[in-house]
Amino acid sequence: MTSPNKKKYAIIGAGAAGLSALAQLHAAGIDADCFEKSDRVAGHWNTDYEALHLITARDQTHFECFPMPDDYPHFPRRDQVRDYISSYADEFGLREHITFDTAVETVDPIGGAEAAGRRGWRVRTRNSAGETTENEYEAVLVANGHLRDPKIPQVEGTFVGKQLHSSQYANTDDIEGRRVLVVGAGNSGCDLAVDAAQHRFDVDIVVRKGVFFQPKTYFGRPRQMLEWMNQFTPEEQDFISRMLAKVSLGDNSEYPGLPSPAESTLADGYAVVNDLLLYWIHHGRIAVCPGVDRFDGNTVHFTDGTSGEYDTILYATGFHPSLPFLDDGLVEKDGTMPVKHAAGIIPAGLDNLYYIGLIAPRGPQIPIYGMQAKLVAKMLRLREAGDVALSEFLAGRFEPETGIDIVRAPWLHELAEVETVLDSLAFAQESRTEATTGARA
Repeated sequence: MTSPNKKKYAIIGAGAAGLSALAQLHAAGIDADCFEKSDRVAGHWNTDYEALHLITARDQTHFECFPMPDDYPHFPRRDQVRDYISSYADEFGLREHITFDTAVETVDPIGGAEAAGRRGWRVRTRNSAGETTENEYEAVLVANGHLRDPKIPQVEGTFVGKQLHSSQYANTDDIEGRRVLVVGAGNSGCDLAVDAAQHRFDVDIVVRKGVFFQPKTYFGRPRQMLEWMNQFTPEEQDFISRMLAKVSLGDNSEYPGLPSPAESTLADGYAVVNDLLLYWIHHGRIAVCPGVDRFDGNTVHFTDGTSGEYDTILYATGFHPSLPFLDDGLVEKDGTMPVKHAAGIIPAGLDNLYYIGLIAPRGPQIPIYGMQAKLVAKMLRLREAGDVALSEFLAGRFEPETGIDIVRAPWLHELAEVETVLDSLAFAQESRTEATTGARA
């Protein structure tokens, strides 16, 4: 193990979030080390299921000043997004700043838990050869994402068929037998059910609560690119989107077994951008089931007293937000959700640690990372100029957030407020510096 070597800043992860952080820091003239445990950039886009496509429009889902290629379709598939992210790393020369095949094992506050990061962080890494390295950093940007730790429900009994989480599923070659049960009806669950149905498997999907189904397009255009919608308030856009979906798709009650959402608005409920599931329900390839009660061999018993026989279960039940390199005692949580402030950037109770991408305001995700990272660059500059209690100040000014899936408009408003505060602090710093310089003169 090497001896500690004090450095400036570290970034954990070289997916879209980590690359955004690296690029924004470099644009601000700030050097950083980036660690990636795999041998490539683009994170989960290298291993996601093959049927995955963006659910947001190509022309709105891109890095700052680096649009996706014009020959990409409106909704690029997984490998196209992967290649696009990789090309971003090449275009901006980011690979040379990334240490690949190197996992971050621990991130410990210098001076112990009581210091809470005020003196910086000690980062221990391990490469693929098993060699460990330890360095001290003034600040760490956490960009490992929130799609790393699969969440699989605990069910009474034993299922003897094949079981896979969506993160382990590549394509229908992974399915054993003909009878498939998909557990979970979010965007991934609908994708998996549709993938199996289109390959002529017999598919059931568990839908425990009603969601709002939204088409990807209206009037032949991606739903985010209807310019005329921008003249309306977020609340009015919510209403218009629900009415357009009602006209084009109908109510959930038109689809056998599909529960209706209990919420009255998209903002209060959960939206799934997928109309192919509904198509296959009407064509008899997919049937809807209520919650799972228990297993018994190949039999799955449901909460309404019915049961079915299955060969394979696919879990599309999401992920735990996981920060395995941080001691659990350091991270303030609400249940399993880390508590954060200031547009999801500042961890509660910790200093000189910044989250990039540990929040998912609804809509295009890739731009989110750059927006957050740009503000972190401003925070680092303020810290270098002497505002060492910046994290505590921001945490006290902005309400805590525990969610991952949140409504975009309020998040954008808070992001703008954070930037205003940072710019005001920078102006005050500059004024103090000028006054001091003038007094000395």
